[in-house]
Amino acid sequence: MSNLFRKKRLDDLLNQHGEGQLKKTLGATDLILLGVGAIVGTGIFILPGTVAASHSGPAIVFSFLIAAFVCALAGMCYSEFSSAIPVTGSAYTYGYVVFGEIIAWFVGWALVLEYGLAAASVATGWSSYLISLLEGLNISIPTVLSGPFNLAEGTFINLPAILIVLIISYLLTLGMQESAKVNRIMVFVKVGVILLFIVVGMFYVKPDNWQPFMPFGVEGVVSGAALVFFAYLGFDAVSSAAEEVKNPQRNLPIGIIGSLLVCSLLYIAMSLVLTGITPYTTLNVSNPVSFAIDLVGQDWIAGIISLGAVTGMMTVILVMIYGGSRLLFAIGRDGLLPKVMSKVNPKHNTPVINTWIFGLVVAFCAGFIPLGTLAELVNMGTLIAFTIVSLGIIFLRKNTNALSSGGFKVPFFPVLPILSFLACLFLMTQLSINTWIACGIWFVIGFVFYFLYGRKHSTLNEK
Repeated sequence: MSNLFRKKRLDDLLNQHGEGQLKKTLGATDLILLGVGAIVGTGIFILPGTVAASHSGPAIVFSFLIAAFVCALAGMCYSEFSSAIPVTGSAYTYGYVVFGEIIAWFVGWALVLEYGLAAASVATGWSSYLISLLEGLNISIPTVLSGPFNLAEGTFINLPAILIVLIISYLLTLGMQESAKVNRIMVFVKVGVILLFIVVGMFYVKPDNWQPFMPFGVEGVVSGAALVFFAYLGFDAVSSAAEEVKNPQRNLPIGIIGSLLVCSLLYIAMSLVLTGITPYTTLNVSNPVSFAIDLVGQDWIAGIISLGAVTGMMTVILVMIYGGSRLLFAIGRDGLLPKVMSKVNPKHNTPVINTWIFGLVVAFCAGFIPLGTLAELVNMGTLIAFTIVSLGIIFLRKNTNALSSGGFKVPFFPVLPILSFLACLFLMTQLSINTWIACGIWFVIGFVFYFLYGRKHSTLNEK
């Protein structure tokens, strides 16, 4: 039993050398753009309208503020961990240091689920937007190639979703510096589209549409916060880049907290303008942003918004596949997965094999499996990681090496880490029973694999 809770030594992690190393190429700006690329996706084009219509009304701005506060708590915990332990693997690696191997595997297995399903479900959404955009240009994709296997609807394979996952996987194999350049361009495009909507929409805002401001009361604002919280998911992927960051003690906290701040401002501004253009009761549609801008006769902007949505989702897929591949790299380097997962290509300094393995699995899920009922599992995997990281800070502070690292420290310790832990637990209770059951099945599979393979091949057996 003691072997199950054996821990990684912080000194060993910080001083590990050998062929399984990643090249340091990323700065603070790259990390902020990586975080914005992961966070700002379909959520900003859908959630502000649908949640306002059914839960919060114009007070959705308070829902976003509450969700941003909870994410900021977790983000500060991530910042301290990534500053003290600038090694790839995110919450998996942090769990290995403070709690031990079995907890680390549990968190890593949850994050594999998060990154994989998030990338696959976003790729499916990207395909729908692309098909809609092409139809506007009188270009049609055959029905059999436009959706997951479903005989009732006549679809057999979602070809666009498969292709975008494979293209992004190929891009990631070329190196993180090259991927960051492409991500930077796409982030500027989608943020530009959002700012265009905000600036143009401001001139059509009618303050009367903000009355009543809180039609569903405080309870509606809180339930809305539980929903829009998931629009912030993805910032944790920034910590996956730790090993490829220049000056990680400074740049990682800037990247994590900076990306949360930028996205919060965009979400709040978008919500205010959206609910000011048209009454919140009209916004329960699949494309509330395009719907609102159509109402004021700005059809050309609606087309640009569709283009921005397509571009925005591509950056989410890129960061999620990146985070998943770096997670598999860390687990493989520790021996809990086959060593091929930690093999680095000498030409590009990237884990090419595991990127393709992860990308092909994501492509299969996106192409053949309807992911609507499984999408909530993404949230469960994320919240599990958040709770472990929040609680882990208390244990990390006992390590004098971490205290002397000179990096970021969570203020008001231990109050804020405890608040973050409790807030994440509360949000987990808001998920459906089906999600808990499906998640339980996934963890049973994971623990079977660990006991049959991981425990026997762990690198800690050699110490």
